Amino acid sequence: MSDYANDVLVSADWVDEHLDEFQSDDPDYRLLEVNNPTVTADSEYTAYEEGHAPGAVFLDWEEDFTDQTTRDILSKDTFEETMGEAGVSEDSTVVFYGGGRVPNWFALFAYWQFKYYGHEDVRVLNGGKDYWVANDYPLTDEEPDFPSQDYSARGPFESIRAYRQDVEQAVEGGLPMVDVRSPEEFKGEIIAPEGLQETAQRGGHIPGASNVPTATVLNDDGTFKTADELSELYADAGITEDQSVVTYCRVGERSSIAWFALVELLGFDDVQNYDGSWTEWGNIIRSPIEKGEAE
Repeated sequence: MSDYANDVLVSADWVDEHLDEFQSDDPDYRLLEVNNPTVTADSEYTAYEEGHAPGAVFLDWEEDFTDQTTRDILSKDTFEETMGEAGVSEDSTVVFYGGGRVPNWFALFAYWQFKYYGHEDVRVLNGGKDYWVANDYPLTDEEPDFPSQDYSARGPFESIRAYRQDVEQAVEGGLPMVDVRSPEEFKGEIIAPEGLQETAQRGGHIPGASNVPTATVLNDDGTFKTADELSELYADAGITEDQSVVTYCRVGERSSIAWFALVELLGFDDVQNYDGSWTEWGNIIRSPIEKGEAE
């Protein structure tokens, strides 16, 4: 995988070779399965309790990576507490994987949040859980119980996160934005994928955004396309590395995949993930929107 800008993707073979380390009480290596069961129920995802990679700790996207009161990601204190309870230290090599309607859908939101709080050694299983299961890598129903750790975060690093005012400035300045939702969501034909409760008052997209649906960055087996293929895909949408870029979706999880592809795989220097996304923008009174195809 040396054609990527950063060495952050690991193969299923690599994870398989390190299973002893992932199952050790020593926190040097930790494997985290991140999903949202309410979303993956309609997919072919194997539930954690029915089988997971040996040593993997389960974290729920909604319960473990979002604040249940303030409509936000975890506070620094809560992030530190949650990761410490999972047996993760700030020096751990952390590998994420997950399933969902798109492989690693929620795992990459967790990855982005780890980077926001300054965790240095974070990686992603290329292809996610779908690939792991489809290719007969080992599964277990035994849940690990690792010793708690004292986790101390270095962040937050705000340069990778966009807020409403940042998006307003991007619209005014004509800066590029990547909307990773489905074409139907982008055009305003639907507001959210079927079965998902987070919604907005209006359908459409942020003015000036380009539509690069999440799955287009992946191969049929869920692994990422090559760097050359990704560069061409984004260039065709008008997204190049000499610009500041904002990625968004509906609640910030799918757009984390685009953020990851642009920053970690292609080496873009200035990319922000707008985790408020359409559930914020589509509800703001007087905020400009567009419908239909991108102009």
